[in-house]
Amino acid sequence: MKSSPTLVAEPTESAGRERTFLHRGMRLPFILIVTCFAAWGVLNNMTDPLVSVFSSVFSMGAFQSSLVQFAFYGAYCVLAIPAAWINSRLGYKGGVLIGLLMASFGGFLFLPASQIMTYSMFLVALFTLAAGLSILETSANPYVMAMGPQATATRRLNFAQAFNPVGSNLGVLLAAIFILPRVNPSTAEERAALPQAELEAVRSGELQAVMGPYISLAVVLAIIAIAIAVVRVPKNPSLMADAKSTQKQLPGSRLLRLLRNRRYSFGVVAQFFNIAAQTCIWTFTLHYMMETLGVNDTQAGYWLQASLVVFLISRFVMVGLMGRFDARKLMVLMCVLGTVLSVLAVVTGNVVGAVAIVLLSACISLLFPTIYGIALEGLGQDTKYGAAGLIMAIVGGALMPLLHGWVIDISSAQVSYLVVTFCFLVVAAYGIYVLRTPRPAPVSEDAA
Repeated sequence: MKSSPTLVAEPTESAGRERTFLHRGMRLPFILIVTCFAAWGVLNNMTDPLVSVFSSVFSMGAFQSSLVQFAFYGAYCVLAIPAAWINSRLGYKGGVLIGLLMASFGGFLFLPASQIMTYSMFLVALFTLAAGLSILETSANPYVMAMGPQATATRRLNFAQAFNPVGSNLGVLLAAIFILPRVNPSTAEERAALPQAELEAVRSGELQAVMGPYISLAVVLAIIAIAIAVVRVPKNPSLMADAKSTQKQLPGSRLLRLLRNRRYSFGVVAQFFNIAAQTCIWTFTLHYMMETLGVNDTQAGYWLQASLVVFLISRFVMVGLMGRFDARKLMVLMCVLGTVLSVLAVVTGNVVGAVAIVLLSACISLLFPTIYGIALEGLGQDTKYGAAGLIMAIVGGALMPLLHGWVIDISSAQVSYLVVTFCFLVVAAYGIYVLRTPRPAPVSEDAA
């Protein structure tokens, strides 16, 4: 394995100068924050199969079961601005700690949810869990960018985000081992024919299987929070000045500046459709595989696992390529490839389409951190609230799966991937836009 990028310097665009990857004393805090990226990857992708699971357990259609993603990603939208407020008062580290503890509490709520056995209670638990993750992501992403020079911020964020699919793969693996095999294969009609007591017993077993991994992860999140709390972060005199100046800014004037910044506002739109594409691809992989290949839940889960392995490998490959090529050009290239692959999945509907669905994960691998880093360039004191806006864009993962699920209900899982095609086209348009506009001047934004 190659040594960590924290040990090496990157060549700059200016001859005779070097830019370091991290500020002095930031290595251990950086490593701990990277564990957060892996942790929310586990939770994000362990949640994706729940759409299919709850569809079976509660005998619901794809649209209704998609409320899992609506609750999960809707929480990201609702909590992003409060997270920015927390960051402006307590700093990024404070935001990370609050996010971890709230997410841990949401994980523990799966215990009463499995006892009450109602869909709505699971949605409450998922909303609380995702609310914590919203605060965590709103804090951790700009925290990583501020841990070193601005010149390497986007690449540093891509490196940290590369550990997100490590968690994603683990999340899908946990679902494939502990949740999906425990789902009774009975159809909605067969469940309806069961005596009420027997049906309740079947559901109880299935929901207990859902509970176990989430309780375990709640404990892990609490442990990570304790570790981050006890680690000292080097003080920087400019941090207090930044926090004070942020508090003096009027919210209205800040919002207007952000809205008038086309590079940023278009970036929020692009992030919305990027998360929409990612969520739709992974959420409905099981539907696509079962429909086109005739496999069961567990076998379809292996295809989803393959998708996340591709995503994991591609993340690290993209970090390497960004050291040689312009990240904006890579973004456009991967969006064009994603458009082609999603159309191929629609027109084939066989193993070729299934492979195309798996390869879509390579196309989305660099999009989130790249859009995030590009959109925040030059925001300065507006960075904390700008970061919140980009996290709010994750609501794309709440809304577009509803559309995707509705298309499945009225047509097929195969046709529904046209939704993903449209999402890639929007993100490609953003990539072309930033290529054709000059980069903003660097503005200092230190770790807080």
